[in-house]
Amino acid sequence: MKETLKPGIVYEHKFVIPQTKTVPSLYPESEEFLAMPEVFATGYLVGFLEWACIKAINPHLDWPQEQTVGTHINVSHEAATPPGLEVTAKVRLEKVEGKKLSFTVEAHDGVDLISRGEHERFIINKEKFDARIAQKRP
Repeated sequence: MKETLKPGIVYEHKFVIPQTKTVPSLYPESEEFLAMPEVFATGYLVGFLEWACIKAINPHLDWPQEQTVGTHINVSHEAATPPGLEVTAKVRLEKVEGKKLSFTVEAHDGVDLISRGEHERFIINKEKFDARIAQKRP
């Protein structure tokens, strides 16, 4: 990691919600999900917040050899967002403890605050990580 990886890094990420990021698309194998409203799925919201954190810190890592993986997330999902609206994530790196990175995160859909909370990521060496994962495969 670079010396520039320090608390205080902020990033804003925008994304227009397509139909493919709604609840019925989350697990199309699930009859229950298929019957649910076509709004931004919490599972995709989590991924969107992770994406914003990744974009915030990648310039401060030796990318792509160094990457980060999510290790904890504690966020609300406070309002429904239909497809076609643009969501904005605002993230801030709050702490750097060795390879552990702690963020505050929030997202807004232009009408409502839809999410807020905390997210943690851990810096990995991609080659070593992939080698460990390969050992788990049957």
